[in-house]
Amino acid sequence: MFMKSTIIITVFFALVTSIQAQVSIIPQPLNIEIGQGNYRLTAQTHIVSNKANEDNARYLQSLLEPYFKKSLSTHSRGNKGIMLQIDEAVQKTLGGEGYVLETTKDGVKIVGSTPTGVFYGIQSLKQMLPLDASNTLEYDLPFVKIEDKPRFGWRAFMLDEARYFKGMDQVKKLLDQMALLKMNVFHWHLTDDQGWRIEIKKYPLLTEVGSKRSNTQVGGWNSEERSGESHSGYYTQAQIKEIVDYASQRQITIIPEIEMPGHASAAIAAYPWLGTIGKLKEVPVVFGKLDDSFNVADPRVYGFIEEVLSEVMALFPAKTIHIGGDEVRFDAWKESDEVQQFMKEKGLQSPADLQIYFTNKVSNYIDENGHRMMGWNEILGGDVHEWQKAEDVKVTEKLAPSAIIHFWKGNTDLINEAVTNGYDIVNSYHEYTYLDYGYNYISLEKAYGFNPIPADLDPQYHHKVLGCGCQMWSEWIPEVRDLDRMVFPRLAAYAEVGWTDHQEKDYSLFREKLDKLLLLWERSGIQVQKFE
Repeated sequence: MFMKSTIIITVFFALVTSIQAQVSIIPQPLNIEIGQGNYRLTAQTHIVSNKANEDNARYLQSLLEPYFKKSLSTHSRGNKGIMLQIDEAVQKTLGGEGYVLETTKDGVKIVGSTPTGVFYGIQSLKQMLPLDASNTLEYDLPFVKIEDKPRFGWRAFMLDEARYFKGMDQVKKLLDQMALLKMNVFHWHLTDDQGWRIEIKKYPLLTEVGSKRSNTQVGGWNSEERSGESHSGYYTQAQIKEIVDYASQRQITIIPEIEMPGHASAAIAAYPWLGTIGKLKEVPVVFGKLDDSFNVADPRVYGFIEEVLSEVMALFPAKTIHIGGDEVRFDAWKESDEVQQFMKEKGLQSPADLQIYFTNKVSNYIDENGHRMMGWNEILGGDVHEWQKAEDVKVTEKLAPSAIIHFWKGNTDLINEAVTNGYDIVNSYHEYTYLDYGYNYISLEKAYGFNPIPADLDPQYHHKVLGCGCQMWSEWIPEVRDLDRMVFPRLAAYAEVGWTDHQEKDYSLFREKLDKLLLLWERSGIQVQKFE
């Protein structure tokens, strides 16, 4: 009797494990209920959607076409098949990005309060399907009910193309994988010292000069070794619009980053009057924190910035513009008689005050044009770098209250200080989220364990943490294959950081589910980091 019971229990758990494998979804949903039975998807299955879900229906058709060797037919009415529905009642419990996915004998029903929620339900359905199309063109889905919603509204991946231009195909590939993982913000780092990658019609030299460098440093930060090859590339405004549209179809918002007042050497090389030192004639070929910055005492610089931002805001429907603001070397300002006189006239006590003054003028312009400024946490002032001098970062100015603070560096007490002062935060603390750091420093498990809300943050301020981001800086990542290995599979870990409640996360379960994704990526030609 005991042996028979043991066999029954073993078989039961084997069946449960088999069913769970079919609902292996990353990021882990809020709640999954597994029933008894299966619904069979076939080439005769219909997609039923109303007008609000027309885009989702077309997207689902494209996802399923490889499985059925045809596009499934769509209907506006019906109660069988794959039903895509909008129900505002879902908003009350699951919010605007949440969804309910239920499979029964009548089919698959995906319900959200918005098309975004339905889109995320489609991504979960996609992960429930097998990797390969079958010869019979039939697929059994277990009876399940999934109720799901994200922990954070900001779930970002950043790509730095200023250092190495990767191109449209790579960007679209990354957007596809972000969509699969329900990540919703593509932070696009388009300008820096080593390259300007976005066409600005008012200032054509930004790309004619600023998008090209004659050589590139290799071998590390202090290396004298060079690649011996030129590097160039930029996106036309038409290409930007195409990528923005592609992202929008995948419920992804693109946040452009236009660096200022530091990390601006490519722009200064194109228009030397923008600089404080004014001696730069070509785009730098070395990486690191370079000497020159915009001459923020010159009214022409503010005119330039406003005209650039005007074109940028017209290209990106998102209402957030990232201005960088990190790692400004203050020596150029301290050694400039023009800048020092400007500071005296404005009553500014330190270079950090000057940066805040500059940042507020930019923020005001962005606000006036219906957008919101975001910047790395140096825009608050304060001592976050070991190379800064204490007297340079004494702050008396106050940053514009509308600014979003992108935290990456310094003690997490700075987050507490910022939110208590009313600022919204996106947490991208570098020790957990920088994808250019090797796996020996940020392992998959360490990435997965990141909590964007500091343990000591008062619960009344938790809502001020909008979410999190992971950053792919590319100084030492020239090739797509190397970029892929740094991103995949850690991107999946960060997706779950942003979506799944911290207390509900389980690394062992995540690692088990990841195998299917690893195989999917490998088969699609993505170079992934290998694990034992």
